[in-house]
Amino acid sequence: MSDEPILKAEAVSKYFKVQGRTLRAVERVSFELGAGQTLGLVGESGSGKSTLGRVVLRLLEADEGKVVFQGQDLAKLSGRELRLRRRDMQIIFQDPLASLNPRMTVGAAIEDAMVVQKIGGSAAERRQRTRELLERVGLPVSAAEAYPFELSGGQQQRVGIARALSVGPKLVVCDEPISALDVSVQVQIIELLRELQKELGITYIFISHNLGVVQLLSDTVLVLYLGEVVERASAEGLFQRPAHPYTQALMRSVLKVPEAAEKRVPLVALPGEIPSPLSPPAGCPYHPRCPLAADRCRVEKPELRMVSDGHMAACHFAEEAAIGGVNGAAAFGASPELAASS
Repeated sequence: MSDEPILKAEAVSKYFKVQGRTLRAVERVSFELGAGQTLGLVGESGSGKSTLGRVVLRLLEADEGKVVFQGQDLAKLSGRELRLRRRDMQIIFQDPLASLNPRMTVGAAIEDAMVVQKIGGSAAERRQRTRELLERVGLPVSAAEAYPFELSGGQQQRVGIARALSVGPKLVVCDEPISALDVSVQVQIIELLRELQKELGITYIFISHNLGVVQLLSDTVLVLYLGEVVERASAEGLFQRPAHPYTQALMRSVLKVPEAAEKRVPLVALPGEIPSPLSPPAGCPYHPRCPLAADRCRVEKPELRMVSDGHMAACHFAEEAAIGGVNGAAAFGASPELAASS
């Protein structure tokens, strides 16, 4: 673990043109991430989480701002330099089957990444490394001869993890890697990711709808809404005292089943729908759904500001919201079993 940032995003923005209009998918997002740490990205579908992950890896080009990885501005790298840099930056996709070539065996898929990056020396050495990787992610060596469709969803995702590890990355973007899996399998994948981070010192960006998993895995959390950061804090600080009404609403919308009946609280759905990023509201983007919204919120956009030590929120009434917020420590369990089922 190191206090020096391995990754820095500085006011990163990504826009798309849709029928002559501008869709602001990510807008002015900044963060720093230390080596061996995990940054959690949470928010509803359409909040810009996956787009931000792809911009960080330069799978998508940023329209504004910059991403600095190990002191290098990724936008300044040539195609050849970027290809070599990708040894250090990998991604685990949400849909493991769609991310694997159906015409390639599992072994060939893992070896192919090493061939592209010129890792492993001879074919025999690459095959040996593939066998070791399969065993490390909990698959039998015989899986190397199987095709992706012959494996279960959890096994496919383990192949995706093995492929990402094959080039020895320092940063891995986990783009909702457990959302398509059964709950029991989710727990296994979570534990595997934690073990690999502890063993190899990998830095993660973990994208998920599952707040319990984000709490379990993350050191720092960014809450995104319509492409913007509305709250940023340590995982402990965020879940103990959420300061933004949107974060609180996300927490209240998670079903919690405590052992004692008197501690049960009703499930509260998020009010309204997330607005279209093609026509975001004026003022605070969350104000049409916010119970604290006032006239000021409809015309004045709040800046991301410090509300307590290391805890930032983009809300005019963040202090009041934090006082009336949910108790995150009581709302979410610390075990992977509870996290996977939340």
